[in-house]
Formats: sequence, C-alpha cells, structure tokens
Amino acid sequence: MTDSNIWSDEWGEQGDDWSGGGGRSKRLPRGDGLGATVYELDPGNFLVYHFHHRWEELLVVLHGRPSLRTSEGTKMLSEGDVVHFPVGPDGAHGLTNETDGPARFVVVSTLGSPEVAEYPDIGQITAQAPTGSQTGDQLWFIYDVPRRAE
Repeated sequence: MTDSNIWSDEWGEQGDDWSGGGGRSKRLPRGDGLGATVYELDPGNFLVYHFHHRWEELLVVLHGRPSLRTSEGTKMLSEGDVVHFPVGPDGAHGLTNETDGPARFVVVSTLGSPEVAEYPDIGQITAQAPTGSQTGDQLWFIYDVPRRAE
C-alpha cells in the first residue's frame, strides 16, 4: 500500500502538460481497475474539454470554485461538490479556474486499457495503453480529426 495526502503541496515532477492549461497533478494510490489523482489549477489554468470511451470519472471539489463545462453548459462548483462523468459524449467535461485563488479537486477514475479520449475543442482523439505497441514504446497515439468544410 502506498500512502499519499490530498492536502500536501508536494507535487513531484510534473510531466507533459496533462491539462492543456498549466495545472499540477499527483497520482494517488491505485489498483488495476480504480485510480485517483489530485489536481490543482491556479487562477487562469484549465483542464481541456474532453470525454472518455472507457473511463468513468467522479470529481470531488476539495478547495476553491472551479467552473465546470459540460454538454449542458457551464456552472461554478463549490467546495464539496461531487460530479459524475459517464463514458461517451454525455460525460464530456472541462474545468477552468476563473477565481483569484487556487482550485484543488480529486478525480477518481475507473481504469481500463486501452483507453480512447476525445477532445472536441482541439479536434483530437487519443488512444493509450500501458502495453507495448509496434513502435516499441507504450501505446500513445494522437489523431488530428480533419475539420469539415462549412
């Protein structure tokens, strides 16, 4: 069992910008089918709008007032709010911090592999898995969706 604390400001080394908007993250202890991550967004930071094809997610706001965008619109969340995101387009979500202070939240996810995620605003689809691919590396593929002529 690995210990971690959601209130600690020890973030460790931050890899690629997972959020698209400069946030911080740290993984909490996880199993094969369930995982959780603590995120923090400073004022102006954001988590890009996306949805998953395999992972269900549950968001719990710990501190601050992030704004949540879903397919139903945008609303400001409060400390203690809990939101469920089902798989597929109905679970699309993104967060921004439009306040003067940091916003910290936990996202609990079902895990499974391979996972496919879509990012409608930036026109990308990703496929990822911890297993090897024909490149010899872990599977991590980004597909740029062709824009339709209007």
